[in-house]
Amino acid sequence: MTDTPPATPGLLTLAEVEAVARAAHEGQRDKAGRPYAEHLAAVANGVRARGGDAEQIAAAWLHDSVEDAALGRDWLAGAALTPRTKAIVDAVTKRPGEEPAAYALRILDTPGALLVKEADLAHNADPARLAVLDEPTRKRLTEKYATMRALLGLDQH
Repeated sequence: MTDTPPATPGLLTLAEVEAVARAAHEGQRDKAGRPYAEHLAAVANGVRARGGDAEQIAAAWLHDSVEDAALGRDWLAGAALTPRTKAIVDAVTKRPGEEPAAYALRILDTPGALLVKEADLAHNADPARLAVLDEPTRKRLTEKYATMRALLGLDQH
């Protein structure tokens, strides 16, 4: 599987998507204090390692951009991305007040989104990342990620 889609006039390349995502999250840190772009790269690499295609890798780079308000829904709607990439980004974007079951159902109903969310959860739940957090935060996040994995059927693998 190739990381670079066939040249499609007018669409962003993976390198351009990566640059947009890195710029959108510039200066942002994760809960452990690490540059947020490290998480984006880890999720994109996780999607690639799991056999994801270029559209899924692009979505991985952008998976938190709308949710974190780094880029808006209007940007996503008008972005030079495939409809599938946009649908995956939209599917993995949590809505304010949304129940986890509804969020999981949208991911499961969107072709290609589960792989992106699986890579995201894998990096979020990495014991090395969690180890630097205080105990209450580590416990809360571990339970949150386990619940989402169960809702997505990922614990059956």
